[in-house]
Amino acid sequence: MATRDNVTKGMVAGVLAFFMLAVMNMFAKLLSDTHHVIEIAFYRNIIATLPFLFMIFVMNKKHILKINDRPYGILARAIIGTISLVVTFAAYAAMPMADASAFIFTASLILPILCFFFLKEAVGIYRWSAVIVGFAGVIIMLNPDGNINIIGVVLALSAAFMHAVLGTILRHIGKTEAPETITFYFLAIGTFLTMLALPWVGSIPNLSEMPYILGLGLSGLAAQYLLSIAFGNAPASVITIFNYSTIIWTVTFGFFIWHDWPDHSIWIGSAVVIAANIFIVIREHRLSKKSDADFAARVKSKF
Repeated sequence: MATRDNVTKGMVAGVLAFFMLAVMNMFAKLLSDTHHVIEIAFYRNIIATLPFLFMIFVMNKKHILKINDRPYGILARAIIGTISLVVTFAAYAAMPMADASAFIFTASLILPILCFFFLKEAVGIYRWSAVIVGFAGVIIMLNPDGNINIIGVVLALSAAFMHAVLGTILRHIGKTEAPETITFYFLAIGTFLTMLALPWVGSIPNLSEMPYILGLGLSGLAAQYLLSIAFGNAPASVITIFNYSTIIWTVTFGFFIWHDWPDHSIWIGSAVVIAANIFIVIREHRLSKKSDADFAARVKSKF
């Protein structure tokens, strides 16, 4: 039975979800001083997988295992998602949290381009213009005076590209597969893939690091759960905007834990990127409403 949206509940869950993602990345950065990012990704995945295993084998929710139509899409999402997670953690390890977040925001600029070429989605002049403006913001963040963290920027932009690829894949497989199924296989396959590298990159954590490891996994799991509540109660166009609250959390964590403060080029460039992203989100929301209205009018005209 369909239920009405509870937009307020969705917005609160969205804010909390993006906060928990920032917390997860904070724990990953703290652990990166003594542990490889692949090992950190393993901890995150295995802790987040355990509740799913409990639901499947103890609570008998076997429907989570059912793949309806697109197993290769789910496999691709899991593999690319695992690589993306590792690269994202590496970006946060290589540069201040706020800087990494600002560059990763460009994923929303890359997504319309990928959807245009691979999913044949229409992208009008307004959204193309917003994408171009957004990438101008990236150039500003690159700090033309030459003071640039090349490795960190490459990692962050690579993570952004993979996030956009994941968004394209999810648009494709989300039409036939349940969100909990997609999430479970991503976590389970990701746990297996990162586990394979542990003999070469793994190290035994000490007792003082266990709170960080638990915080990493639980914050990642909480973020997934809260996002499902958010998108289940409010339009995606509303929830997506709260993604940009991440800059608040990352600046706060960076300042109080690592004593980092973003350069003026990051502030200006990220503001341009965020403005372009918000324009794209609002534009897509309006087009979606127009498409729904046109469809309703066509149906009505038949009766």
